[in-house]
Amino acid sequence: MSENPKSKVPFTVFPTDLFEQREALASNPLLNRMKEVRKNQTDPHRPHYHYVNPEGVLNDPNGLCYWKDQWHLFYQGYPPDDERQHWGHAISRDLMHWEDLPYCIYPYPEDRCYSGSTFVEDDRVIAMYHGTRCGNMIAVSSDPLLLNWEKVGGDEPVIPIPADGENVAYNVFDPCIWRSNGKYYALSAGQRADGPGGQNVATDYLFESDNLKDWTYLHPFLEGDRYSRVGDDGACPYFWPLGDKHILCFFSHSSGGQYLLGDYDEERQKFTVTYGEKFNFGPPGPGGVHAPSATPLGDGSVIVIFNMNPGKKTVGWDQIMSLPRRLTLAESGNDVHMEPVGDVESMRGELTELKPFNLQANTDVALRDLEDVADEALRGNVYELQVELQPSRASMVELKVLQSPNQEEFTRISVYRERGYPDRATFTRQRRTTFVTLDNAYASLDPGVHCRAPETLNVYIEPEEPIQLRVFVDRSIVEVFVNNRKAAALRVYPSRDDSIEISMRSQGSSTQVSELKFWPLGSIY
Repeated sequence: MSENPKSKVPFTVFPTDLFEQREALASNPLLNRMKEVRKNQTDPHRPHYHYVNPEGVLNDPNGLCYWKDQWHLFYQGYPPDDERQHWGHAISRDLMHWEDLPYCIYPYPEDRCYSGSTFVEDDRVIAMYHGTRCGNMIAVSSDPLLLNWEKVGGDEPVIPIPADGENVAYNVFDPCIWRSNGKYYALSAGQRADGPGGQNVATDYLFESDNLKDWTYLHPFLEGDRYSRVGDDGACPYFWPLGDKHILCFFSHSSGGQYLLGDYDEERQKFTVTYGEKFNFGPPGPGGVHAPSATPLGDGSVIVIFNMNPGKKTVGWDQIMSLPRRLTLAESGNDVHMEPVGDVESMRGELTELKPFNLQANTDVALRDLEDVADEALRGNVYELQVELQPSRASMVELKVLQSPNQEEFTRISVYRERGYPDRATFTRQRRTTFVTLDNAYASLDPGVHCRAPETLNVYIEPEEPIQLRVFVDRSIVEVFVNNRKAAALRVYPSRDDSIEISMRSQGSSTQVSELKFWPLGSIY
């Protein structure tokens, strides 16, 4: 157990009535401090519509959930007056506009409040998380804004870290929690040395409880996982139903955010894996997708959000949140589709829409040079762009954003139609997947910016189906969604003020652009 003192961050016990809570928040000194800090943020790379905590740095998102008509996002925050991790807190009605709230779970008896999940019941929300030097902790809240939390077990963890020399078959680390057959179940992240050649592979250890306080270890939860990499671990797990399957979202400190899809046997309490894939396509850093936080939407889908690692040292802040994604089970039952979720439409400024046009072969085309484009349209660094490409014989179609006039800087999205793997359903060369890459190798001239190998999406597109790119640019992040099936995201840091142009290129043969829509987007605060 930790012997560290209690937090130095100001702490408030709030009323339990919503109106009284709002009154107390209006005069809360900690929240007012956060508001003042947010007013004075001037870093040109700080995003407008991706959530960034109001003060200090952050790490994993935690416990995303829906409670009393509000979405609640928690995260590992580092307050300036005590830089040990506390659970930060923000709420939203539409998964786009976020309102900051005070820190809600403070470290004690644990040294730091690490990652965990939430489980929503009719009358309360249960948070289960890892407390460093202590074990896995549980706190509960039932007030309207989830401002007050009480720790189950008081000054003791519900699943303690084993004592030195104690021989146990499990790890105690990042947990998640759910309910099945009248009992609570929790996963604890870890590894097992039963991979090829005795090497470590990801696993999660399953515990069972009747009352949240007393937990019994059962067994490793996964069966048949051939999708995660040797050396992965199962950190930040989130286990939820997805259609008629279940999904386990997690983070590997080796290879990043990913998921496993499969079948949940509630009698044996085992999860048999049938498919798996990455949320990032390379290591998590620099500038890549980090840990997930996920919650069921109630219609068979799951909402997931990630923190994005930095690719450059910044003063006073570093990581940001991705856009929330809605995950759905593909019709085949063997894949997961993803699309942006949240009220993006409410953020949009004036629409610029181009008539269909032919993209000539082997020529860079600046969109602002096309006919009928206003001087200030189709450029910027805070916007949403939708492009639809008709099937063509082009060997590659390229979209460059955040581009300087002479292409000293740019971030590149490249489409390689039917240049991927044989389709998994048929394994014939006649049906191949499409590769879409997101490349930040030329995104910045700043020597302090670290780029990475391109993120490469592997998505099946029907032979006569248009390719639809939905691109979100927000100062230091680019996210691209392909036909609402797959998505990639990277951090970017253009160093030039004029890196605001957009251009396209069709290599080898021309391509018909059947739709192009552009909206500047506003701030979420």
